[in-house]
Amino acid sequence: MLKRAEWAIFVFFALTIGLSPALYFILDRKFGLLGGKPEALLNDIFWNAGFYTHIIFGGIALLTGWIQFSKKIRDRNITLHRRFGQVYVAAALTSALAGIYIGFFATGGAIAATGFISLGVVWFSTTLEAYRQILRKQIEAHKKWMFYSYAACFAAVMLRLWLPLLTFIFGDFITAYKLVAWLCWLPNLAFVRFYLLKTNSLAFKS
Repeated sequence: MLKRAEWAIFVFFALTIGLSPALYFILDRKFGLLGGKPEALLNDIFWNAGFYTHIIFGGIALLTGWIQFSKKIRDRNITLHRRFGQVYVAAALTSALAGIYIGFFATGGAIAATGFISLGVVWFSTTLEAYRQILRKQIEAHKKWMFYSYAACFAAVMLRLWLPLLTFIFGDFITAYKLVAWLCWLPNLAFVRFYLLKTNSLAFKS
């Protein structure tokens, strides 16, 4: 069970980073992670389609996914829970596939690319399994896999927290980016595993 303050922080970051893709349509095109991309890649229509698909649907997944872990919302309106769940699954699967594609072009070479591609595969597979389990009416298994799915989704938040810190520590963006390609999601999965084992619970409680 998450305490009230921890829940508030969790929701704050989900909403803040979930809305952040809008900045790519407001600020200069080389805002954020696009700043270090070569012009040839920025002008590639397929890469652009993959990138914007990834961040738009990834933002939707972040914005809708956290709601699924609120026991209050789920208990009061199960239909709303299901509708948001359907939106999350569709957005997560779409964003994960796009993330796998653009992962091949990740800054930092093979180490970073492998990290982000692996993240996309994990996000896609855990989300798909969560969906399959709910279709089978296996509620507990569905909850477990949804935990892992959103842990992978939350990598978007952790990347933005880890990257500036690692860049400061190492004094080099490329080194930090190679590390963050793995650090943004592996500890998330480990945390979920530890949490489920420790609490023997399969739902957050706000």
